[in-house]
Amino acid sequence: MAATPLYFISKQGLLAAQEKHPWLTSCGFKAGAHNIALLPGKNGVLAGVAVGIDDSPDLWSIASLPGKLPAGEYAIADAVSPAIATQLCLGWELGRYDFDRYRAPKDHPRVMLQYPANADTAYVSSMLAAYTLARDLINTPPNDMTPVDLASTARTVAAEYGAKISVLDDQQTLEKEYPLLYAVGKASSHAPCLIDMRWGKKNHRKVTLVGKGVCFDTGGLDLKSGSNMRLMKKDMGGAAVVLGLAVAIMRAKLPVCLRVLVPAVENSVAGNAMRPSDIIKSRKGSTVEIGDTDAEGRLILADALFEASREKPDLLIDCATLTGAARVALGTELPALFSNTSDILKNLPDVAASQHDPVWSMPLHAPYRGHLNSKIADICNIPSSGYGGAIAAALFLQEFVEHDVPWLHLDMMAWNLSAKPGRPEGGEAMGVRALFAWISNMVKA
Repeated sequence: MAATPLYFISKQGLLAAQEKHPWLTSCGFKAGAHNIALLPGKNGVLAGVAVGIDDSPDLWSIASLPGKLPAGEYAIADAVSPAIATQLCLGWELGRYDFDRYRAPKDHPRVMLQYPANADTAYVSSMLAAYTLARDLINTPPNDMTPVDLASTARTVAAEYGAKISVLDDQQTLEKEYPLLYAVGKASSHAPCLIDMRWGKKNHRKVTLVGKGVCFDTGGLDLKSGSNMRLMKKDMGGAAVVLGLAVAIMRAKLPVCLRVLVPAVENSVAGNAMRPSDIIKSRKGSTVEIGDTDAEGRLILADALFEASREKPDLLIDCATLTGAARVALGTELPALFSNTSDILKNLPDVAASQHDPVWSMPLHAPYRGHLNSKIADICNIPSSGYGGAIAAALFLQEFVEHDVPWLHLDMMAWNLSAKPGRPEGGEAMGVRALFAWISNMVKA
């Protein structure tokens, strides 16, 4: 049986579509994003589907359809460019995502899309694998996503793609070599670890990804309120994003020498928990005064970033659900981009916009570094000022990155507060498409 055609209809094209399909007038179809109308054919057969769009089709134009259409196979009737065809196929597949691990199985109608011949199916496959992994990791509750569980997932990924992996979980070694990481995680019954994965040829451009892996964050002794703690299973969103990005890179076989570092911890409360006013020596050797135990993400990232930058990668990326201040400034859907490289700050937002995966450049405003001064240590983990918190956190991280290493930091929500087509409520792999495009462009240059 031939696939049922999907017809894109904009407001400008509505009149012509109504003349061709009078049923659109009868059913009151309005041309606008995510409006649809089933077009009847002879003998009760579905002849087509009218799909409303704003101007021209984009990534999300058909993302809502897998949950709306009756079972069957569908095909895009309009001629579209390879780029648009690829975006539409990815949007469709992302719209099929459903985290059902903890629910009774449901019978979903088999709704399939026949990919256009000019779509980049390899890209769609890579991105789908990346997003499924990242979303699943973030959505998994903390009792099933401890540091050990996160490391187990990383091992599975490494085995699937032929990567080398090591997991440093000896607590004496962590205390000595990654003291900030150890200090954050030591109070949990689920011990901290450092995940270190490598893939690719050594003569290729070096790309290192670092992801914040706080599998659950109580705030430590500076305890969060119950309402603020409720979403803290997503505090390993940065780790999920870099693991998803790594899957996309390896699946696409990008010519990079890839390293992925994930410091994995739970920030818990116990008699041995780190305290406000503690001073801890970092892997770098500098001392850090703990001003707030709930500013723990930057501590574990500091040790991992210093380790990463010692190898002088051509690009160092860290992703983290780091600050509420970034959400106050930009909202929950727009990750804050910080970088020590002007080219990244200037051009990455445009690349991200082209992928419908926006980020927004923020300044590493050097004068605010003084807000992190400590009277008795080299640096404090929280600023003395209550303003510019996202900038202060980024400046803290910058202290642990070698100055000649191109570095970018994404401070993200990693969570959709409400559902949109292709973006269900829950964990989200923010920045993956943008970063993949940036790395792809870098290795082609």
